[in-house]
Amino acid sequence: MVCPYLEYRTHDESNEFDHPRAYCAGAEEFVSPMHADICNDRDRFDHAEYCSVYQRVMAEEPGG
Repeated sequence: MVCPYLEYRTHDESNEFDHPRAYCAGAEEFVSPMHADICNDRDRFDHAEYCSVYQRVMAEEPGG
């Protein structure tokens, strides 16, 4: 399962990128490729367990 807040964008407000970059909608910022590995649940990682941004956003949602 992939984090629902992970997006890949090819641009921001003022720049066009050569390759899509990982963007965290929960943190409203681009994240490093290493952080994106957690978002994508790669290797032994689980975004629900290892990502503090995901945990914070879920705690702020009603019923979270």
